[in-house]
Amino acid sequence: MKFGKEFASQMVPEWQEAYMDYDYLKTLLKEIQNFKLRNKPQPPTPLPKNLKRRLTLYRAFSGLTHHKISPAQDIENQAILVNSVQRENGERYETMFLMAGDEGGELELVYFRRLDEEFNKVVKFYKTKVEEVVKEANVLNKQMDALIAFRIKVDDPRAWFDSTVEMTRLASDVAVSTAALSVSTPSGARANRRSRMDVIEEDGSNNQGKSDDSSDDEDVKEVKPVNKNVVFEEKKANNSRSKSKSKRPAPLDILDHMTMNNTVETPRSTIKEFLNIVPDQSELKFSKANLKKVEQQLKRAFVEFHHKLRLLKSFSFLNMTAFSKIMKKYDKVSSRSASKSYLKMVDNSYLGTCDEVTKLMERVEGTFIKHFANSNRSKGMNILRPKPRRERHRTTFSLGFFAGSAAALLLALILIIRARDILSNKGKDQYMTTMFPLYSLFGFIVLHMIMYAANIYYWRRYRVNYAFIFGFKEGTELGYREVLLIGFAFAVLALGSIHANLDMEMDPKTGDYKAFTELLPLGLVVLVFAILFCPFNVIYRSSRFFLLTCLFHCICAPLYKVVLPDFFLADQLTSQVQALRSLEFYVCYYGWGDYKHREDSCDTYPVFRTFLFIVAAIPYWLRLLQCLRRLYEEKDLMQGMNGLKYFSTIVAISTRTAFSLSNATHWKIIAWIASAIAVIFSTYWDLVLDWGLLQRKSKNRWLRDKLLIPHKSVYFVAIVLNVVLRFAWLQTVLKFQVSFLHRETLIAIVASLEIIRRGIWNFFRLENEHLNNVGKYRAFKSVPLPFNYDEDENKDE
Repeated sequence: MKFGKEFASQMVPEWQEAYMDYDYLKTLLKEIQNFKLRNKPQPPTPLPKNLKRRLTLYRAFSGLTHHKISPAQDIENQAILVNSVQRENGERYETMFLMAGDEGGELELVYFRRLDEEFNKVVKFYKTKVEEVVKEANVLNKQMDALIAFRIKVDDPRAWFDSTVEMTRLASDVAVSTAALSVSTPSGARANRRSRMDVIEEDGSNNQGKSDDSSDDEDVKEVKPVNKNVVFEEKKANNSRSKSKSKRPAPLDILDHMTMNNTVETPRSTIKEFLNIVPDQSELKFSKANLKKVEQQLKRAFVEFHHKLRLLKSFSFLNMTAFSKIMKKYDKVSSRSASKSYLKMVDNSYLGTCDEVTKLMERVEGTFIKHFANSNRSKGMNILRPKPRRERHRTTFSLGFFAGSAAALLLALILIIRARDILSNKGKDQYMTTMFPLYSLFGFIVLHMIMYAANIYYWRRYRVNYAFIFGFKEGTELGYREVLLIGFAFAVLALGSIHANLDMEMDPKTGDYKAFTELLPLGLVVLVFAILFCPFNVIYRSSRFFLLTCLFHCICAPLYKVVLPDFFLADQLTSQVQALRSLEFYVCYYGWGDYKHREDSCDTYPVFRTFLFIVAAIPYWLRLLQCLRRLYEEKDLMQGMNGLKYFSTIVAISTRTAFSLSNATHWKIIAWIASAIAVIFSTYWDLVLDWGLLQRKSKNRWLRDKLLIPHKSVYFVAIVLNVVLRFAWLQTVLKFQVSFLHRETLIAIVASLEIIRRGIWNFFRLENEHLNNVGKYRAFKSVPLPFNYDEDENKDE
């Protein structure tokens, strides 16, 4: 793989604007190369072979071929001079190109100007992020101090009166764990462990600090002799560190400045907040349950912080490598030797010399292993650095097996229908009104899973960080193969049941249909719910529980804080209205119908007709409640407009359902008006706000400034499809009739078109969300911390 592709594949997607623009610099080098090829001088006339040979021998023996270049001549032959300049916005690096007067020098001058811009951009971004992680490390340091004191209070409450003994024991434990970790740590890493910052350090670990400092001093003495001035500076620094430590609060006294943050949101806490019933958080309750909650929250915070440090380290390494590669390419193209001086500047810059990230990683790993992994290094590192999910061959094989089986069963079903002439059978209408709605439920689910798998494939192809946007735990997100595997497995089960249930006539002996085959659809539904709620670690348990959690938050919409996975799932439910009505039909058909004779009278029940309205409106009602919750929290009027959109859709669906049941003229007019308003409102919201398109003044006219798909025509096709498929709803008002299609078949086709539209919407919705994250360099989740440190109270004391 070429470095350009590898460089792009290893970028943090949300930081891609901050990386060096390697491709553009390569295009500049290509222009320089093309110019040199066009203006290449004609080669001189070759000399006769014997003359050339004698001249070569003469030059070799006369010593003319091995002359030394003086330092003055070497300076004169330099192509660039790199200087560090202080500007208003900080230090900048500028390259002076000394060969601008040469032929084609203007192109090389443009190249170096752009190279400096890219380097200064990378250094500025890296410096900003390092300052952020240093501040975050200080916050985590205080949180760890509070956790250690909290543990002492929970394990031995008497420590409040006699903390000296407990902290002495803690210090010895920390020293022992550090000694155990230092055995498996290289000496070079131990030599670099000492940091200018006092972060992520346990209280009472003075012995540990002494041992580390002494080992560091020994390593330094091995490298270079002792300098008195250096020793004096080190003593002065140690004294200042000891003074700063003495100002810190006592080990257990830090709890006087801490209050518990209520980070876990429940319906009860939401109701209390709405009623302004705020619980008193001034007192800390020292219990095992609270200690476990605090440890879990800090554990997640450390894992996320370590992930941030790893990405920062990767950012520095990738950009350093990219500058090295591009300068070597420049030397090759221009036949100059400029890379040595430029890369020397890169190595001496903040990007090359700053080791704060590495030191913080070592301290975070040591602290995490000690306090959250019981000093088990392998266990702690597995949590901090989870292994990426591997593509297993058995998944690919199973996917091929179930996909082939589903295709074979579908083809066999078509051939059987044609061979038996089932479509002209007397029992066809009865089958279509009873069995077809039951089995169409699985068709809707499988189609939605296929569309979601296609979304995942294209999100990965165009580097949309869907796992971060949805908040999946690292290493547990499903790939498109896993989603297709589940979908085709359901398809095989459903198609197999249909094959077993193709009887169009009752048994003449018993006068009914076989009870076993008639109960197959119900058995499949029970199986799906059993797999979904299965507590055992089988069939992607983490993904199933994530889905159930989001579904529960959707049902309790106004009582939980609305995040993207919740309202994204609710949007998916709005496209599965017909599937929800199929579930309602399951309850009515098997509860009050005569399934042995395929007879149902659900349409005659007032309760069933009422629930046709309720079931269709439930997904939109949930989205309306989510919008109201966000309006209350964020005070954003756009959320109120979004809620108004869903309310108009509820009105449209209700009027269309009323018209389909009564066929009254006045309901038809109301349904027409309500549907037109809802469709226009929803289409505008999809294209302009959800997708961010139709911007007149953008670089890409009528689209947006940043596009992930290089072909603009794809966006215009998606816009047209979204509009056309939105208006497919009008079929229920216009009541189109196709002679060769049954009414239930037409309803299923319209519902399938809505699922396809939702699949298209999913891709562009997440693309827009990803680009918003890229614009804000938002690549990490904000993890709530368990304690709140009162700085003002500490200052007063």
